[in-house]
Amino acid sequence: MLGTTSQNGAFFRHIGCFDGGSMTKHKDKPLDHKTAPAPEVPGEGSSTVEPAPESIDRLQNELGEARLAAAQATDKYLRLAAEFDNYKKRSLKERTEAHTRAQADLVAKLVDALDDLARFAHVDPAQTDAKTYHDGVDMVERKVWKQLDALGVTRIDQPGVPFDPNQHEAVTMAPASAAAQDHTVGAILQPGYKIGDALIRPARVVVLNWQEGSAPQTDDRVRLSDN
Repeated sequence: MLGTTSQNGAFFRHIGCFDGGSMTKHKDKPLDHKTAPAPEVPGEGSSTVEPAPESIDRLQNELGEARLAAAQATDKYLRLAAEFDNYKKRSLKERTEAHTRAQADLVAKLVDALDDLARFAHVDPAQTDAKTYHDGVDMVERKVWKQLDALGVTRIDQPGVPFDPNQHEAVTMAPASAAAQDHTVGAILQPGYKIGDALIRPARVVVLNWQEGSAPQTDDRVRLSDN
């Protein structure tokens, strides 16, 4: 019986040593548990959500500023449009007045010649010879051209010059007597006028056309003039 007790004590001691070592091993071994992520704390890297009243106040302020800017822009546009409309009206009025003054100046230069013509129109033909009429008309023409020359008006009435479509209007063609006369002005049917470089009326002319072997034809309606 004592031997059995000794064997049991040794057995329990063996088991105690084994369990203690096993328990020690489990105690020293760290637990392998997954760590739960910590909740994100709002900081510099995260966007903050404004409280509702503050957000509404900010949006209302921005809307008020936008409306004010739009009203100012509209007012500026309306002012500029009104100024431009006034400028157009003023420019049109000034051009009209300048044109009227220019016409008045021209008429003032010609009224003396018109008075002379009026006097000749009321002369008794029974008491006036042809030479008096001729001299009177010539005097009026020279007086008119004196004023027109002062304005820069020139007459286009030169035959023999090359045909220029910028100041000549071809009415008809006529054969030329020499090749050098090809495409030149043979006769002036109606003189033209220009003031400076601006054409008032083109001259109506006969244009010569040279064709080798063709003889010039005589036409009583068209007389070539050297004047």
